[in-house]
Amino acid sequence: MPHTFDPAIVTAVLHHMNDDHADDNMLIARAFASDAVTAAVMTGFDGDAGVWEITRDDAAEELRVPWPGGPISERPEVRREIVALYDAACERLGLTPRPHA
Repeated sequence: MPHTFDPAIVTAVLHHMNDDHADDNMLIARAFASDAVTAAVMTGFDGDAGVWEITRDDAAEELRVPWPGGPISERPEVRREIVALYDAACERLGLTPRPHA
């Protein structure tokens, strides 16, 4: 069973991803689902994967993408794995990732 994070942590990460990194959500969705994705919102995560609601062909569906580094259980690992997903998405799409601070 995957690790579950405190609801306050989940809320904070989702707020940050959906407000500050909406373009990254789309990039991840297009890389791991399809170029036909027209919308993507991060809706959750657990110790095994990030979860997005994506829209393609005017239908919503769930996209669950496993963390590249494997299962996680600590808050700082969430950022590390989302950044790793972003980098992997850029690689799949042939894009140069922006530098990470």
